[in-house]
Amino acid sequence: MSRIARLALTATLLAGLSVPAWADYVGPSERTSAASVAAILKNPVDDQRVTLQGYILREIGDDLYVFSDGTGEINADINHKRFPPQPVGEKTRVEIRGKVDTHKKKAVDIDVHKLTVLE
Repeated sequence: MSRIARLALTATLLAGLSVPAWADYVGPSERTSAASVAAILKNPVDDQRVTLQGYILREIGDDLYVFSDGTGEINADINHKRFPPQPVGEKTRVEIRGKVDTHKKKAVDIDVHKLTVLE
């Protein structure tokens, strides 16, 4: 392989490795309602975007957990891929962002799209 071909190959490989990192916006949003569990349970609105801070108290099924913010308890549907690399237990303060899910034959829950450890 010629020197020019090796340089071109090296440049191509390095360009592929320099993909920019994308960060999430974490500031306020008019699309997200900062509600409480008590407010959600009192007046559940399907697909309402919510941000809640509190604790995941226990696991009750596949990807299903009980979450509390101190005002009440609600089921949270959290896919395992949403959990951060560090351990999360019942004493770990977290923020969950997601949507309210209302159902005809089961309790209201939160479909969690993002989970962030606060402590």
